[in-house]
Amino acid sequence: MADFGFARFEDDDANEEEEEEGEEWQARTLKDGLLFLLDCSKSMFERLDDGQCHFQLAIRCIKTTMQNKIISSDKDSVGVVFIGTENSDGPNKHINIYHDLGQPCASRILALEDMEETGWKNFNMLYGHDPDFSLSDALWTCADMFSKSPQNLNNKRVMLFTNNDDPHAGNTNRQIQARTKASDLANTGIDLELIHLVKSGQTFDVNKFYKDLLFTDDDELTELPDPAERLEELLTRMRTKDHKKRATRRIPLTLGEGVSLSVGVYNLVRTCAKPPMVKLSKKDNSELKSHTKTYLKDTVEVLMPQDLKKAQTYGARRICFENDEVKAIRQFDESGLKLMGFKPRSCLKPYFQVKPAQFLYPDEGSVTGSTTLFTALLRKCLDRDVVAICKYVPGKSNPPKFAALLPQDEELDEHKVQTTPPGFHVIFLPFADDFRKVKYEETPKANEDQVEAAKEVVKKLKFQFSSEMFENPVLQNHWRNIEALALDRDEPDAMIDYTMPADDKITKKAGSAIREFRDLVFPADYAPGQKKRAAPSESAAAKRAKAAETSVTLDLETEARAGRLGKLTVAVLKEAARNANIPCLATRKADIIDAISDHYNVE
Repeated sequence: MADFGFARFEDDDANEEEEEEGEEWQARTLKDGLLFLLDCSKSMFERLDDGQCHFQLAIRCIKTTMQNKIISSDKDSVGVVFIGTENSDGPNKHINIYHDLGQPCASRILALEDMEETGWKNFNMLYGHDPDFSLSDALWTCADMFSKSPQNLNNKRVMLFTNNDDPHAGNTNRQIQARTKASDLANTGIDLELIHLVKSGQTFDVNKFYKDLLFTDDDELTELPDPAERLEELLTRMRTKDHKKRATRRIPLTLGEGVSLSVGVYNLVRTCAKPPMVKLSKKDNSELKSHTKTYLKDTVEVLMPQDLKKAQTYGARRICFENDEVKAIRQFDESGLKLMGFKPRSCLKPYFQVKPAQFLYPDEGSVTGSTTLFTALLRKCLDRDVVAICKYVPGKSNPPKFAALLPQDEELDEHKVQTTPPGFHVIFLPFADDFRKVKYEETPKANEDQVEAAKEVVKKLKFQFSSEMFENPVLQNHWRNIEALALDRDEPDAMIDYTMPADDKITKKAGSAIREFRDLVFPADYAPGQKKRAAPSESAAAKRAKAAETSVTLDLETEARAGRLGKLTVAVLKEAARNANIPCLATRKADIIDAISDHYNVE
């Protein structure tokens, strides 16, 4: 019988985190399918200003995406299709399947690496070029590859790399066929994305051909970003399109009686950790699966889940709860957001945030019209500079919380690439008992000159911070070592640790201000970097002697009946049990207390 305890009820944040982790894990187990459709016309092989060509840039982006897939979602399926080739390996002319739809692996990455470095020079001899291809046939090939995939794919996407804004100029039949096939892909749940490339000084007019392939049926032209010219810009867009945003939960947002919409809740920032260790079999390196069984202590009988109950002790009596009763106790209300009112944005203080915020975005798939109503609410909140106060119940087993919905408008960079999405940040608000008075010791206060010197140091070292500027060196080193091992390289790629301070740049920018601050605050004999020696710790022999001395004067039975054994140390409990001739070979504190309690018949 498990000890239930009130702590299980009070730790709501831990329970909610466990539920969110479970939902995120479930989202990570969903498998995506991604096909790269690469235009191999001669114009893709023309040299750019830096000596490379668009074909090389596309291959490098595909290779980088595969490397990221191995780290983030190795169960996804990825494939590469060449179009505009003279040779064909299928029923459709001028289409060559370079990589079938499958999981990314070291051999595929090495093949792409070889194609990027030297293979593109021999491309004409191996595959050839022929501009007389049909984009409709290429899209049909992609749909056929998805249909034949042995994996059950949750999301299917096709990314087209090209620098030709009108591949079927003057051929009306092929234009109509391409539009029809693109519409068929959209109806079957396959998204078509355009990664358009362009030379410096040239333009890419999406209205010539691709407008009808990429946008909605009512011809509402969504703003496309400018064509990519540099590799860094292309990689950034690929990373944005590659990572599919999945909602941790989809819940209703109730604005009033009979007025509600559906929203998806997203975690914009999540801790990135090393993957868990996997145990493998000695024989064939297959993954081992663990099975856990619960045994009854007295009879060694295997217990089933329905045999386990939770209990709470009241007045020396244990009250048992069935699992259904525990779930009913923890259920306060249906999950969702309920609008309570509005407050000026100035009322939302930075110290109100008690846990990481989440993000709301409309879910049109669950309730039709949610996007329109969500956009109207967002626009009004931005115009009137207010935040929406809501009662938030994340899940059925979570207690209600109050949250402020902080509106955020969409922001684009100079290339019309979205840098900030539109939506609401969910700021969890504290309850009254969450505010505490911090007790601190009185310390000497800085004078005006010292404060001004500190301000000058901060001013000199101030910069525009972004978490994306600093990579975790431990994780980077870990994955580089694995990559070098998988790709059979002599040594991993060099890594720059951006978390280490740039001493030369700091000295050049703020050296005089730092010296002035040091002279005003620290004594003349201050030596930076020297640590104080820690006080010598008490030896093990002294600890045993102290425990023996305490146990001699200790009335063990009185302490046990008063329930104060938990306040004693393990050493004192062991010594007291030895003096009282209580047989106990346990090392854990809980087991020693159980042995003492059983000896004196204390419940």
